[in-house]
Amino acid sequence: MSFTLPELGFAYDALEPHIDAKTMEIHHTKHHQAYIDNLNKAIEGNDMEGKTIEEVCKTGSDKTAVRNNGGGHFNHSLFWKILTPGGSKEPVGNVKAAIETMGGYDKFKTDFTEAAKTRFGSGWAWLCKKDDGSVAICSTPNQDNPLMPVAECHGTPLLGLDVWEHAYYLNYQNKRPDYVINFFDLINWDQVEENFNK
Repeated sequence: MSFTLPELGFAYDALEPHIDAKTMEIHHTKHHQAYIDNLNKAIEGNDMEGKTIEEVCKTGSDKTAVRNNGGGHFNHSLFWKILTPGGSKEPVGNVKAAIETMGGYDKFKTDFTEAAKTRFGSGWAWLCKKDDGSVAICSTPNQDNPLMPVAECHGTPLLGLDVWEHAYYLNYQNKRPDYVINFFDLINWDQVEENFNK
């Protein structure tokens, strides 16, 4: 069984003006597709074949091609879902309660922004759920994520922000902080709540 590119569920221009249509199209059809193609090659005929993408991330991160491309597929699949237009624009339900224990939504935004802005080079900022039900903010390099044993922070990703330049450069050039700030207007918190409750 091979992995396939998930549908976005919305038009490439649906996130404008914050993320432009050309960036979304290239990001989805070129970058994400390349991770899937390379992942399928990396797992063909070995013990990773037939596993879910979550299992691949949890058990295959000692193999570079699987780690990089499996992470790329998982991370982008989550990213597209939480960008789906509609839904609540602020935390709801259980994820809201968990964020309140961290100091509230404004503090979450400050801490998440810092994690995204200060990730050196390429990577991701995360809100993840730990085994005890609490939430944490962290960042990972490249296409790593908190499911991987190699990650500095561990948990189930609820919300991720891609801070690779390919995610924002056409619109923002070197202004990553502006991209990060605008991201908060795009989050579908109903989807984040669904991720929390799984």
